[in-house]
Order: sequence, then structure tokens, then C-alpha cells
Amino acid sequence: MTTSIRRALDWGSLGPLRLRARSLADGIFAGMHRSAQRGGGVEFGGFREYTPGDDLRWLDRRSLLRHDRFMVRQFETETERPLRLVVDATASMGYRGTKALGAKFAWAALVAAALARIALANGDPVGLTFLGGAAGGGAAGGAVSLRAAGGREQFERVVATLEAVEAGGDAVVDAGVVDRALDGLVRTARRGTVFVMLSDLLDLPEGTERRLAALLGRGREVVVVQVLDPDEVEFTFDGAVRFRAMEGQFVVESDGPATRAVYLEALAAHRAGWNDVVTGRGGRLLTGRTDEDPIGAVRGVIEALR
Repeated sequence: MTTSIRRALDWGSLGPLRLRARSLADGIFAGMHRSAQRGGGVEFGGFREYTPGDDLRWLDRRSLLRHDRFMVRQFETETERPLRLVVDATASMGYRGTKALGAKFAWAALVAAALARIALANGDPVGLTFLGGAAGGGAAGGAVSLRAAGGREQFERVVATLEAVEAGGDAVVDAGVVDRALDGLVRTARRGTVFVMLSDLLDLPEGTERRLAALLGRGREVVVVQVLDPDEVEFTFDGAVRFRAMEGQFVVESDGPATRAVYLEALAAHRAGWNDVVTGRGGRLLTGRTDEDPIGAVRGVIEALR
């Protein structure tokens, strides 16, 4: 990990993402489900482009002659559960209070990488999609999604993609940020796919929870992890405080103690709304705090999927 990326993502004491993700995964490795198999399975699953690290036994040589590119034959088994990670990288995820181990996006990225390592070790393909986000290091363009793939190299691709993204983008101004991320998932998600979304759930367009819950069905599962900073959970600000939104143009001046009860009530109501929609359709809603060891969030997701 380069110094510039570490600084941009505000990793804090989380350490290099690759090392920490491996450590988390190895420390709790129990598998997300019963052993998954990929290869000569029970049903032919079509073709996709070859990616370095794929099993060479399933190369389709005729595709090279027909299309001038390597394609891989896919087979699906009853136990396969592709993992599609959806990580919120909008501007609000860049917040880090004084008690947090790292910014919300950095914390969520670490959890996502650990989950990817566990899934890939079980033989399941992993894909990565962002809500918002910007290319790191001042590069032009936004966050680039990573299509689902398996193999030993996919973990490195997931980590490299997470490290190359900065929290950025305004979901209040750009309401299409969710549509761009989820439309592709709706079209391509196979039966049995597991969706894990890591987000603070703040400032997202109205109806996002319903869009996400729509992914359920046909054996698919959805787990949402709400990632919050201790400041957002406890609201311990004292005296006169001036708040400026990280998304939108809102500025509020208030007295901390006088506002605390109203804020906490609104936060609880917001979470209850998400919970009603997501769990009401068979999904799960969990909470992660950035002052807590992310190993708890990884375990929570695994338990939710058993």
C-alpha cells in the first residue's frame, strides 16, 4: 500500500489492507457455508472471459478461433454461492471521529476484503461494486467495479481495487448513484448469490432500501451492515456546534446536548425503516462501529448467512 493511498483513505491503525484482511479471515475462518465446488458440476453455467488465475482445464479453445479471445466454461453446483460486495464510497463514508480506528470507508473496505478472502477460499466467485467513490491519487474518473470471479488472483484484485478508491461523490445531488450500482446487479445476479452491502445508510436516495431488498428471491440473500462512527452513534458533542453535511449543502448550528435526544430518535427511526424493509423481505441488517474491531462485523455477516 502506498503512502498516498494510506493517507487518502485514512487507514489509521487498521494497518495495510492485505495483511489485516488476511489476518481477520484466517482468525475466524470457518467458511461461509458448506464446502462449495466449482468445476465439473451439475449444470453448465455458460461462458465468461478468461481471467489470470482461472483453472486452465475449462478454457474453451473454440472461442479463441471464433472471437479472438479466451473464454472459460462455467459450471454451477448446488452449493455455490457467489458473493457480491457493495461498498458505499460516497463522501459521508470519509468521516472519522477521534474515537474511531479509521474512516468509515477504510473500516468497511477491510471488512469487505476479509469476506472476499473467506469466500474465495471456499471456491466461490466474488465481485465488488461501489456506491459513488472516486479514483485515488488524483486520477480522473470514479470508482470502477470488479466483476465476479474466482481464483487465487481475485483477492489481490479486490484489495487493489479497494485501495485505489477514495470516499467521494454526493448521493444527495446525484440520485442516480444507487441506480448505477444496483441495476447491473439485478441483471446479472444468479440464483444463490449473496449480497453484502457496507454503508452508513446516510444521505442515500429515498427508496434505496427497497431497491436493495428487491435483490432477494430465487435463493439470493442480502446482508446490510450499517457502518457508523462513534460520533454518529452517541452524539456526544457539547456546547454550541456547527454541523456541515459531507453530502448536500446543509449547514446546521445547534446546541449539542439540546439536540442529542432529537438526533438519536431520528437515527433510530431511520434504522427502523431500513430494518422493516430489509428484514421484512428476508434479509438481515447489522451494525458496525468504527471504534470496534472489524472482526466482529465479519463474524456477524458469516453468522447471518448460515
